[in-house]
Amino acid sequence: AFESSSISTRVINTRHAVLSPLYALTERQMQFWEDVEDGLDDVEKVYGKVPRIRKFGQYARGELPAPEGSAPGHQPCEEYVEGLTAKPFWDATKQPDLFPWAQELEKQSGKIQKEFQSKMEEANLFASDSAWQNQVMGSGWSAIRLQRLGVWNTDNCREFPETYQLIKSLNIPLAVRGVCFARQAPGSGVQPHSDGRNFILTSHLGLQVPEGCWMKSGEEERTWESGKLTTLDTSFEHSTGNPGDVERHVLIIDYWHPDL
Repeated sequence: AFESSSISTRVINTRHAVLSPLYALTERQMQFWEDVEDGLDDVEKVYGKVPRIRKFGQYARGELPAPEGSAPGHQPCEEYVEGLTAKPFWDATKQPDLFPWAQELEKQSGKIQKEFQSKMEEANLFASDSAWQNQVMGSGWSAIRLQRLGVWNTDNCREFPETYQLIKSLNIPLAVRGVCFARQAPGSGVQPHSDGRNFILTSHLGLQVPEGCWMKSGEEERTWESGKLTTLDTSFEHSTGNPGDVERHVLIIDYWHPDL
């Protein structure tokens, strides 16, 4: 899950509404979009027309009706890119043309697991992201952020140098939400929600997966496997559960949709 960006304050509960036109935006938002449009004018002088990017702006500003989902459980928000494949789960390692880093990450997963387990005895390693995240993710979910908004957390990366170096070496096209270790406490779960943005995919690398753990995306339910990737589109409504009596641990990686 990820909080709404400053350029759009209407991500949640607007799927079936026609959003307000440009004049309803704040002065700061209007200035932002004027700057974006000026920049796109310059881009088009060199590279030609960029209609999909222009249309993204129209959705985000509320000049077009909020997009409808393309499958059961699909809930894209107005920060929307047209023409992207939408499905609740992806098999990343079986599509090396789209995810050229996935197979190697699974091959090297033992390094990440070993390093992660060596740190598990340290207190206060995990920290909840924010009050908003707790409302959506529940008090049983917490994270160790390695990267967020394009910035590596140097303190946390120092704690996990092998994981950091491996992720960097694979040239994964990391998106704004970045990379984190995530813990799901026993007897807890994440409530159903959509992250809205259809242009970001998420892979979970299983590190410690108790029996009975599950993740649902759209109408499909899967579990995690230790050392394996589970990949989903979080613009589908999704939820998780850990009904067992030990913690579930995964490495979460967010990256740009391969159709971009």
